[in-house]
Amino acid sequence: MARIDAWVAPAAGQKMEKQQIDLGPLGIDEVEVQVEHCGICHSDLSVLNNEWGNSLYPAVLGHEVVGTVTELGSAARGLKVGQRVGIGWTAGSCMHCRPCRSGDQHLCAEAAPTIIGHRGGFAQRVRAHWAWAIPLPENLSAADAGPLLCGGITVFNPLAMYARPTDRVGIVGIGGLGHLGIKFAAAYGCEVTAFTSSERKFDEARGFGAHRVVATRDSEALRKIAGSLDLLIVTANASLDWDAMLGTLAPKGRMHVVGAVLEPIPVSIFPLIMKQGSISASPTGSPVDIETMLDYSARHDVLPTTEHFPMSQINEAFEHLHAGKARYRIVLDADF
Repeated sequence: MARIDAWVAPAAGQKMEKQQIDLGPLGIDEVEVQVEHCGICHSDLSVLNNEWGNSLYPAVLGHEVVGTVTELGSAARGLKVGQRVGIGWTAGSCMHCRPCRSGDQHLCAEAAPTIIGHRGGFAQRVRAHWAWAIPLPENLSAADAGPLLCGGITVFNPLAMYARPTDRVGIVGIGGLGHLGIKFAAAYGCEVTAFTSSERKFDEARGFGAHRVVATRDSEALRKIAGSLDLLIVTANASLDWDAMLGTLAPKGRMHVVGAVLEPIPVSIFPLIMKQGSISASPTGSPVDIETMLDYSARHDVLPTTEHFPMSQINEAFEHLHAGKARYRIVLDADF
C-alpha cells in the first residue's frame, strides 16, 4: 500500500493538514510500519517552525514511532511482519562509513533524520532502514514507549557513557528530557540533584527520583553544592549561569549538554583546567544503544510521564506543547 493518510505541514509555522501521500515503492533495505502511537518531541516543533534552518516542506513530522511491521524489503534482516518496533530520530544511515562500521551509526554524515527530507510518523505508516526499526520489549508499554526513542536515548546515553551507580549526577531542566534523565539516573543508583527555574516542579522532581532539587536562579543554593557533582546533564535549551553550573562539578567532573542551546556557551576555562573538568555533548544513539535503553527501561520500569491526544487533534497537541503545558511528553494515538 503506497498511498496513505498523513498529517502534513505545508510550510513553516503552518497548521498540519490531513492529506493522502504516496510513499512509492518499498526499498530493498526498508521496513514499513503501521503506526500505533507517535510521541511529539520539541524537535518536531523546531522543525515545524524551521528554527534550525534545515526544514523541508511539505513535511510529515513525528519521530517517536511505535507500531507493527507490515512489510519487509527483500534485503531487510532480523524483523518479521507483525513485530512491534520503534523508530526514532534516525530512519537510515549509509552503513559503510567508519562511524557506521564502528557501531556509531547515529554519527553517520549521511544519516537520514526521520522528519527532514523523509516522511515521519504522523501518518498511517512510516518507513525506515531495517537496522533503525528497533524491536520493542514485550513487557514495555507500547502506548507510552514512543518518547523513549528520542528523548529517552538522548538522556540515557550520557549516563551509559560517563556515569557509575555511585556517582552524584545533576539534571538541569525538568521537562520532556529532564524528567526522563532523573528517572534513569535514579534507577541506576546515582545520587540525583535536579535543577529547575520553576519552584512548582520541586515536588514532581522528587517524585521522579531526585534526592535534591535546586533552583537555577538561587546563587546561594548553587554555591552550597559547588564542587559536588560528577556528571551534570544539561537538558534545557535556555541560557544559564554557565559559570555557576560548571562550578557545581567535582574534580574530574563533566558537564554534558543534550539540550538544543542555540546560543554560544561562554566558558571560563581556567577553573575548568584546575579541576580537570570536561564539557561534552551528544545527539541520540545507535540502534544498539536504543535497544539497550529499551531493555533497561523494561527491566527497571522507566517510562515517560505522558499525556495522550488522538492524532486527529494533532494541531491542538502542538499548541499544548508550544504553550509549555506538556506534562511531560505528549503521545498521539493513531485514529485514521
